[in-house]
Amino acid sequence: MTLPRSAPPDAPTAPRRRAPEGSCDTHIHLLGGPGDGPLWPGRVEDPAEGWDFERYLAAYRAQMEALGIERTVVVQSILYGTDNRLTARAVSALGRDRARGIGLVTDGATDADLDALVETGLVGVRLNYVHGGVLSWEGVEAMAPRLADRGLHVQMLLRADQHMEDLAPRIAALPVPVVLDHMAWPDVARGRNDPGFEALLRLMEAGDVWLKLSAPYRIDSPPYAALEPLMAAALAANPTRCLWGSDWPQIMLGGADRIPSGAALDLLDAACPDEATRRAVLVDNPAALYGF
Repeated sequence: MTLPRSAPPDAPTAPRRRAPEGSCDTHIHLLGGPGDGPLWPGRVEDPAEGWDFERYLAAYRAQMEALGIERTVVVQSILYGTDNRLTARAVSALGRDRARGIGLVTDGATDADLDALVETGLVGVRLNYVHGGVLSWEGVEAMAPRLADRGLHVQMLLRADQHMEDLAPRIAALPVPVVLDHMAWPDVARGRNDPGFEALLRLMEAGDVWLKLSAPYRIDSPPYAALEPLMAAALAANPTRCLWGSDWPQIMLGGADRIPSGAALDLLDAACPDEATRRAVLVDNPAALYGF
């Protein structure tokens, strides 16, 4: 079966204001070409035609320069399943002093599997609670003590309006940090007072969860007027638990139009109430979580 190919990333665009020194983009993917590693049989998309690892790496470095980004978190793409070697290669290429990785494992991950993540600069495992994948919530709960022993955390994609009320107590009970990416994918039509979003804010206020202010294009449409107040509410709930990510190169769009990464950084600026909060999100918070 012929699968659709992800579009190549857009050329980097500068934000209105460059990120401050030490800033971190906490959510990107690094892909490869035919010779860069086996693709997962269950994937729904292929990497862009004519692109290989070195080309993706060069394109992302150009984006870092355009935005003023100095640190990065590479998230394993489901396109490669649980073969985390390409993500580990990206961490090594970007530099272990300024890059970290998030891997994919199955419910049956062994101690050796988890040790291998640590050895290659990966600091967490990802659970996709929206689309499914290779790791389940029950698997995460069972694995959590072993993750904690190794200083690993859980990164999770869920939908706040559908999942947060049920999962909030269990998230708070995990013995590891929990990072929710893509703003916990809120339903912007429900707004600030949606019970699931309110449950998310309570978790943030208690310091029980971290939130990536990433992938606005998956949640709202330009000019993101419905999303901005939700970003502001999250920042107000706990500015020390918010992170920013470009989601570069924005694969598996599902019909959405990608946002230029410079514009995504501008959107964060519009939601931040002051310079101290902006610096916390871009510099201090990722340094604390990822150990930079």
